Amino acid sequence: MSYNLLKGKKGIIFGALDEKSIAWKVAKRAHEEGAEFVLTNAPLAMRMGEIKKLAEECNAEIVPADATSVEDLENLFTRSQEILGGKLDFVLHSIGMSPNIRKSKSYGDLNYDWFQKTLDISALSFHKVMHVAEKQDALNEWASIVALSYVAAQRVFPDYTDMSQAKAVLESIARNYGYRLGKLKNVRVNTISQSPTKTTAGTGVGGFDAFYEYADKMSPLGNASAEACADYTITLFSDLTKMVTMQNLMHDGGFSNMGISEDIVNMIQK
Repeated sequence: MSYNLLKGKKGIIFGALDEKSIAWKVAKRAHEEGAEFVLTNAPLAMRMGEIKKLAEECNAEIVPADATSVEDLENLFTRSQEILGGKLDFVLHSIGMSPNIRKSKSYGDLNYDWFQKTLDISALSFHKVMHVAEKQDALNEWASIVALSYVAAQRVFPDYTDMSQAKAVLESIARNYGYRLGKLKNVRVNTISQSPTKTTAGTGVGGFDAFYEYADKMSPLGNASAEACADYTITLFSDLTKMVTMQNLMHDGGFSNMGISEDIVNMIQK
C-alpha cells in the first residue's frame, strides 16, 4: 500500500545489487511512495548485479560511481541534480565489503591492506558522500541520509571480523556529520542496525545460516526482513521523522535488548 510519503522527493540510492539487496527493496518502496531517484553502484558491482532491471521498474537512471572516489562522487551528485532537476531530499548508503571476509581471513590473521579497504569501502565512503553533498550544497533543507549498520559495531561476532570496526566507524561518522549537517541545513543523518538478512553480502559471512537462526530465536519478533527494513527506511526519508537524527536505530525484532530467550534455552537443553 502506498501513502505518497515521498511524493515530490528526489534522492540517490547506493548499493542495489540484486533482488535480495535491502537497497533494491528501498528503491522499490521509494518508487511506490512517489519518489524520483538515481541508482548508483561501483562499476564492478553493476556488472555482477541486475541494476538495469531495477532502473527500468522504477523509471530511474543509473550513474556508476566508486563510493571511495571523491571524483566519482562529485560526478554522481552533479549528474543526479541534473537528472532530477534539483537538490536532493534523501540518500541511502547501503555499502559494505570486506576483502578479509571474502578471503576467509580470521580476525587474528587479517591482511592490513585489505582491512584499510574494508574501512574505506564500508565506512569512510559514508563520510565522502556527505562531504561531497555538503561542498556542492546538493541537499535540500530537512533532507534525510540513512546508512545501514549492524549490531556487531557494539558486540562481538567472531566471523564478522573487520566489518565490526567498519560499522563502528560508520555509526560514529553518522553522529558527527549528523551534527554538522543538522546545524547547516537541518539535514538529519541516521544509521539503521538491521537484523542478519539473507542478502548476497550477508550470506557471504562465515556461519551465516547458524547465526541467522540464532538471531531469529533470540528476537521476540523474529528477524526483521529486508522488506521491513525498506519500510523503516522510507519513514526516515519522509517528513514524519524530521526530528530524528544522529541515531543508531535498532531494527532487529528486539534482538539487541535480549540476554537469552526461552527458545535458545530449550535448544541448548535438548
